[in-house]
Amino acid sequence: MKALLMLAAALGLALPAAQASVEETMTKAGCMACHAKDRKLVGPSFKDVAAKYKGQDAVGALAQKVRSGGKGVYGPIPMPPTGPDKISDGDLKQALAWVLKQ
Repeated sequence: MKALLMLAAALGLALPAAQASVEETMTKAGCMACHAKDRKLVGPSFKDVAAKYKGQDAVGALAQKVRSGGKGVYGPIPMPPTGPDKISDGDLKQALAWVLKQ
């Protein structure tokens, strides 16, 4: 029982660190220059993206949009393509899963 409680405490401490890591990765990739968690900047908030794709398995489609860029979905300002030199495929999928949970 004690081991289970220690494991739960360890996991509880790890979750904020993992979130910070995803946000740091997205900042380094340039995502946060145009997007914020809960308010529109140049592009939509992550909460707006999550609401639009709620209930859908959209990570693959959104990854393709990030890689190729896009326009017209949230307004007239286009999103430039973001290549793997900015964010790896694995980090991109992790970031998009995080976005969709907002």
